[in-house]
Amino acid sequence: GFRFMKGLFDKYYKKYDSWYDRNKFAYLSEIKALKKVIPAQGRGLEIGVGTGRFASVLGMKNGIDPSLKMINIARKRGIKASLGIGEKVPFQCQVFDYIAIIITLCFVRDPGKVIGEAMRLLKKGGKLIVGIVDKESFLGKYYKRKKSVFYKNARFFSVKEITSLMEKAGFGKFAYCQTLFSLPEKMKRAENPRKGFDRGGFVVISAEK
Repeated sequence: GFRFMKGLFDKYYKKYDSWYDRNKFAYLSEIKALKKVIPAQGRGLEIGVGTGRFASVLGMKNGIDPSLKMINIARKRGIKASLGIGEKVPFQCQVFDYIAIIITLCFVRDPGKVIGEAMRLLKKGGKLIVGIVDKESFLGKYYKRKKSVFYKNARFFSVKEITSLMEKAGFGKFAYCQTLFSLPEKMKRAENPRKGFDRGGFVVISAEK
């Protein structure tokens, strides 16, 4: 599992990064949905920062990721990126105002532990923002069938599963927002996010400590 994923991202980091250029409107739609809930101020961390595609645009200064090749790109995008895994983040308790985990949960060994780490790292009243490809959506089903190099070994989650993991860790005040109402490669413009989670392939779940 995990070692394999790290090797996969070290090997295919260029392919991963260029997906966002090829599927520009999907990327911009995801950014729009995330912007709705990511605080404009405060100290932010992205767990699974990858190449910094999200952190750099959303104002998060800190990131961690197990792939050195990816964090090297994130650093070029101005992120203070450290090597590390979501289950054991190299920071003190209660130092962040908000934390984002975007797409990363489907690639980690222990999603519950990663969410627990977010709880530890957040200040009281701090916000956790999780972005997922909803396994119950048309997009989740499409990726499961398609078996792309990245999603072959991924574990998809439903919104309810992630919500329950977050509740277990002690989070409350949940809010949901969705986007990607058609396949990324078929999109002709950036979409506006909508409340809830019933149609969109990409769902943003936010909650408070």
